[in-house]
Amino acid sequence: MMTHADQTHLKSIEQRLLWLSHWMIHHANHIRPKVDGIKIGGHQASSASMVSILAALYFSALRPEDRVAVKPHASPVFHAIQYLMGNQTREKMENFRGLGGVQSYPSRTKDIDDVDFSTGSVGLGVAITSFASMVQDYIAAKDWGRDLPMGRMVALVGDAELDEGNIYEALQEGWKNDLRNCWWIIDYNRQSLDGIVREGLFARIERIFDAFGWDVVRVKHGALQRAAFAEPGGAALRDWIDACPNQQYSALTFMGGAVWRKRLMEDLGDQGEVSALIDRRSDAELAALMENLGGNCVETMAEVFAAVDHDRPVCFLAYTIKGWGTPIAGHKDNHGGLMNPTQFAQWQTHMDVPKGQEWEPFAGIDDLPALQDFLARVPFFAKGRRRYHDARIAVPPISFEAEREISTQMAFGKILDALSKGDSALATRIVTTSPDVTGTTNLGPWVNRRKLFARKPQADVFIEHRIPSTAKWDFAPEGQHIELGIAEMNLFLLLGAAGLSHSLFGKRLFPIGTVYDPFIHRGLDALNYACYQDARFIIVGTPSGVTLAPEGGAHQSIGTPLTGIAQDGLATFEPAFADELAVIMHWAFDYLQRDGDGDPDERTWLRDETGGSVYLRLTTNPLEQPGKRVNDDFRQGTIDGAYWLRKPGPNCDVVIAYQGVVAPEAIGAAGLIGEHRRDVGVMAVTSSDRLNAGWTAAQRARARGNPRARSHIETLLGDLPRDCLIVTAIDGHPATLAWLGSVAGHRTVSHGVEHFGQTGTIGVVARTYDGLSLPLPAHLVKRRPRTWHGQVRSSCSECGCRSWLLFSGWESCALSVWGR
Repeated sequence: MMTHADQTHLKSIEQRLLWLSHWMIHHANHIRPKVDGIKIGGHQASSASMVSILAALYFSALRPEDRVAVKPHASPVFHAIQYLMGNQTREKMENFRGLGGVQSYPSRTKDIDDVDFSTGSVGLGVAITSFASMVQDYIAAKDWGRDLPMGRMVALVGDAELDEGNIYEALQEGWKNDLRNCWWIIDYNRQSLDGIVREGLFARIERIFDAFGWDVVRVKHGALQRAAFAEPGGAALRDWIDACPNQQYSALTFMGGAVWRKRLMEDLGDQGEVSALIDRRSDAELAALMENLGGNCVETMAEVFAAVDHDRPVCFLAYTIKGWGTPIAGHKDNHGGLMNPTQFAQWQTHMDVPKGQEWEPFAGIDDLPALQDFLARVPFFAKGRRRYHDARIAVPPISFEAEREISTQMAFGKILDALSKGDSALATRIVTTSPDVTGTTNLGPWVNRRKLFARKPQADVFIEHRIPSTAKWDFAPEGQHIELGIAEMNLFLLLGAAGLSHSLFGKRLFPIGTVYDPFIHRGLDALNYACYQDARFIIVGTPSGVTLAPEGGAHQSIGTPLTGIAQDGLATFEPAFADELAVIMHWAFDYLQRDGDGDPDERTWLRDETGGSVYLRLTTNPLEQPGKRVNDDFRQGTIDGAYWLRKPGPNCDVVIAYQGVVAPEAIGAAGLIGEHRRDVGVMAVTSSDRLNAGWTAAQRARARGNPRARSHIETLLGDLPRDCLIVTAIDGHPATLAWLGSVAGHRTVSHGVEHFGQTGTIGVVARTYDGLSLPLPAHLVKRRPRTWHGQVRSSCSECGCRSWLLFSGWESCALSVWGR
């Protein structure tokens, strides 16, 4: 039970947080010199509505193992908490929303204080807490994770955030996975950016939470209101408050005590006891009473949190006043509004903060030793910073004997299956997940061996009834696959949560998610969010491209290679062959674990020591494999982004640079041209992303005075004659490789896909979408004889060879560059 002294200390902390958060915003907008002449902003009203909740949460309810996603617009209050506890500097507070200062929204990677989850893209910070709770359960169920202390995953939610659809996708997934140890605390101030929340909406939202198994705790009345309700006439006042429309309550709050009195007397006067209850209070006291909603009462919030004695998920619906405790409380325009200098000066007097002591953490506190003693006993801060680490795990050799023809999607499944058969430490820490496409993205063999995860075993009914099936759907605590419903946002939120496990829980995971490549874009906001937090995972987009011909335009990705180039924190690869994929995956498992100082490698100018996540764009079309390749140039080039499959000579006329599944067409083109021009180069691009990143970084280094800076792609193209033509090809948007001509000023012809595909065979679709053909200048092309090493085949419509190539609308044979 909280003592009266503790309640007093919580109230003092609440007021200090209210002041410091608002002063920080005011200083940035009205005192700090302006460079751009524009409003800096900072959401004073949104911070005020959360200050009591945050004070009760951090200084009463939380334990060190708990993790919190703070409402984006309450960022100033969070930083004020850390400043009060000595975890944030005055210098950074003074530079709020400036370069190097505290961030607009809490950031794991850019703030120095102890941010658990970055927030900012509304709704995502809420939903990730449920997936973090699932990851915590996953770890705790394993032999190597049984020592994990179980914490609560807490989200502080703006009521308008509940308009975001991903919230409800996460609720459903949580129900399916027996979610526990998760709190969502809704700041129900009934105001959004553009207006007032619709009347009656939250009665329906409460029913949604209840339907998914959450306890719903409505926190509507503070201690002052509950005391008034106990007085004679209090029941009538309570009924009036509960029935008052949202807009009316906000407007009356803004207008203050005298208007409150007039309205209440009009509606409740001449009732004796009720009139007396109102008359006993001054205008200021009446305003304080009417604004004492549950979420603005630190005492009430602390009591409500302490009353939860179970691990079921809980939704706290905390009624608040937006802008509570400030002159702009309740005004419908206060979302982005700020107190003007005159208002703020008057408010500073009201808050009893002396001039010159605005940045003092404990200005105006009467009994500072007693408060500091209380702070020293706050459980949440008792163990200091809660950023954990885990030792790096050795990556075993990754290789397998590929079939003569195999797709990279199938090779990916075989690599995982080979790992599943072993007992390496890496294999035990892999967790796979997929939004209802486990079998079609080749995770089946892995899942059959390593099982699906559930906290309680669940039998596969098909096995019980001896019904033949290739899928063994065996759920168990030791399982290493988390199956999701069809919601790509959930996929990336789970990958984000699992990809932070080493930092959140001190236990490293290697999360691998698979999804149909075009649906990468359905979860793009959550992917960006996961990368922004520096979560570590592998996302496999497969199948991909127009070569997924029978699936039609809805399942044929075009723009994902460009996403791979543009997305920060994500190294993107598109290998054509299985041996390339094996090299990349071995490197990727190590890359996920890196956490260096960020200095660029002067060989490639890539910041590989910082590590990051990895995106593999794989295909379903089987390709004939090149045979065993073990040389260092191949292995290193595969990782750096490109290597010469056929190295050009000094008089090279044309270089064909391809990425991914169009390898046979590119190789065939080189063979065709090679009939009468032997100096033809073929560049296998495995990562346009890494080539481009290294090139742009090297250019910046040269601009800053390092003339020797040279990227990998500049080295590869450096000896080509200036009049050499570069022809690029990819089963995706041609802009992915079109920039190669800018590296050394070569003329470039780029081929790919720019329009939605449609169903058909690969050949028909390729004919329909000219971007997949390689129409070369006429002087470079010569028709091949209709033989294949002296033998006539029966597959090609022109000559019968097994491979064919489109050139300006007519078919021609392909000649293998590896000498068959």
